[in-house]
Formats: sequence, structure tokens, C-alpha cells
Amino acid sequence: MAYHPLDERSVAAYIRGRPEMAKVFPGGSPLAVREVGDGNLNLVFIVESAGGGGSAVLKQALPYLRVAGDSWPLTRERARFEAAALRQQGSLAPGRVPLVYDYDEEMSALLIEYLGSHEIMRRPLVARTRFPLFVEHISDFLARVLFFTSDLALSGVEKKALQAQFINPHLCKIQEDFVFSNPYMESPENRWNPLLDAEVRAIRADAPLKVAIAEVKESYMTHAQALLHSDLHTGSIMVNASDTRVIDPEFAFFGPMGYDLGALVANLVINCLSHFAHTPDPAERRPFQEYLLETAAGVWESFARKFEGLWIEAASGDLMPRGYWDFPGGAEAFAVFRQKYLRGVFSDLVGNAGCKILRRMMGIVSVWDITSIGDFQRRALPERLAIRIGRRWLLERGRISSIGDLLGIVREEARGSEEFS
Repeated sequence: MAYHPLDERSVAAYIRGRPEMAKVFPGGSPLAVREVGDGNLNLVFIVESAGGGGSAVLKQALPYLRVAGDSWPLTRERARFEAAALRQQGSLAPGRVPLVYDYDEEMSALLIEYLGSHEIMRRPLVARTRFPLFVEHISDFLARVLFFTSDLALSGVEKKALQAQFINPHLCKIQEDFVFSNPYMESPENRWNPLLDAEVRAIRADAPLKVAIAEVKESYMTHAQALLHSDLHTGSIMVNASDTRVIDPEFAFFGPMGYDLGALVANLVINCLSHFAHTPDPAERRPFQEYLLETAAGVWESFARKFEGLWIEAASGDLMPRGYWDFPGGAEAFAVFRQKYLRGVFSDLVGNAGCKILRRMMGIVSVWDITSIGDFQRRALPERLAIRIGRRWLLERGRISSIGDLLGIVREEARGSEEFS
């Protein structure tokens, strides 16, 4: 079938005409289709059998960047990367991503599990919903996927063969531009609250900050540690009280582990700051803000503990073979190396978190936590705090040695606005 964009009228016939997809909907009941894609890249349809015989999500890549329109061409190959990443992640962290039922390369379409009892995490966090199992689930996903796709678990040949499957230059270019470059200079797609004009000008003229951002970008482009989701934020995670699933990994490639960790921490902090507008009553706001900061701390602490545990128990990769540490004092030396490695991952987390929080305030795509604040004056408070925090994270990253230090800057900046205690 030659590629063409699907719509609500054509999806059912397309699915029925493709055997692997049709298996998900046994029987001949009509299929109810609704388009729900509000993201930046793809068409997304929820498909349900009218007879209760099955449900799924159909995603199709468009030949352009949806958020920018058809004037911004974009390869449809991202659908292949998403299907491959979901299968790889699902094999390493079972139950933490939706199942892939089928992938149609010609139509750039994939059919995946419908998570009807879940919701995108960003919105319930704005509503102050807590997810007590989230830290356990997401840290397990991150530790397992990042460890088992790294040189700590794979031979050099295995790692490079897997890496070759995820050479994703077009979507990497989007991140390189929209996260690390364009927000901090004149670029036509940038958007921000007009009340932040002075802050945006100051960021663009801040020489030490721009050096720091350039250093983080260089690491993103060259440090191929492990298979990243590469767009891991609270809009790419679906949750309920008992389950957590990671979705939308079309940006997947091999990069620095701290990128995924930093993106998630930054988005939890953005949500925390957004409650200065969403939750005016301090008695309601402050406990939930503390919960979000504790969640961010838990993500790193649980990840680091689990990652090191996997390294001790399951190291089989070429960096370094077990026999390398087989000498008097080798166990202690191995422990020193593990801690230095994790400090490097944390340093990358800090720098990438700073870039991620800044780009959401002055780049092409903000986040719903912020854009749902309709009053620009009320919205400006969390945005200004985010800019100050992101700047400090980047400039002070060499001195930030713990997650407590990182989140201490959030508390310090918020207290400085006499809004947080």
C-alpha cells in the first residue's frame, strides 16, 4: 500500500486489510476510531471494537513536523525507530512500555497496546494526584534499559551492532536544535511569554551560560553510552495507581544516560513550579510541591542504587571484564570506578536538566503544565523561577554533587520569591 495519511474514516479499513493488525480485533464487529493526537509529530488514533473484542492505538508518522506544519519536512522513519525502541525496551523492562502488535514500514504506522486505564502523567500532576509506585517503576525502567544497552552489559560488537539500529540523525537534529541551540538565539520558531522578554534577552547574552550549554550539547552529540528514550518527560509517561508505562520513544538513539534522567527531573520540577499558579492556597500547594521534589530525588536515588546493583550482579560487557578487577584490592578499585561512573552520569543529569528546563520557557514547545495557565502575569512567576533554576543548574553543575544539592537550588530560588517554605 502506497503511503498516505490516514484519518478517522480510513483507519478501520486499513486495519482490517492488514492481517497482523486485524488479529487484535477478532470477529467482524465495526471498529470505532477517534483521532487523539495532540502531540508534536504524529497522527494518533484510538481504535476499539464495537463488540468489545479488542482495542489498540494506531500511530502514523507524517512527512513533516506536525507542530510546525508541512513547511517543516521530516522523515517518516521515526515510526521505525519507535517500533524498534518499544520492542527493545519491552524485552529489557517487561511491562513498562506498551506492547507492539504490528509495524507497517510502507505506511509508517504501528499498532500498539491501548492503555485505556492510564492517563498522561502531566495532567494528573497538575491536579495534585500522587502515584506511590511511580519512582519504583520508572527507576526500574531506566536502570534496566540503560544498563543492558551499555558497554557494561554488552560486548563491543554487540553494543555497536545495536547502536547501528538506532542511528537517528533527523530526530537527533531536532533535539540538537530545539533543546541546545535555537532557544538561546534568534530563531523564528521560538515562543515565550512576552512578560519574559528581559529574561530571554539576558539568557541569550549570558556568555558563561552559553559555554555551559555548548558543553552539554557536545556530550549529547558524542557520548554514546546507552540506548536513550531521548524524550522522557511527564508527557511521555502514562500512569495509574498501580502501573507506569513509557510511550513515544521515536527519538531513541545512543547517547549520554544523564539526558533521560535530566529530562524527567526537569519536568517534575517544572510541574512543581507550575503549582504557584495552579494551586494558590499554600496549605494545599506546599505538600504537593514537596512530594514532587521528593519524587525527583527518588528517581535518581533509586536509579543509581538499581543500576549499580545490576553492574555488580550482571556485568558481562567489555568495560571492564570481571577479570580486570581480579587482584588484591580489586574489589575496592571496582567500587571506586562505579562511583566515578555514576558521578559522571549525575553530572550529565544536571546539565541536561538545566537545558531542558530552559528550552521549555523560551523555545518552540512549552509544556501543558505552563501553557494551561491562561493569565500571563500568573504564569510568569513559575517561568521566571524555572529560568533562574535552569541557569544555576548549568553554571553550578561542577559543584552540584548530589540530588539534594540540585533540588536545594529549587527550594532556595522559590524561597527567594517568598512563595515557598
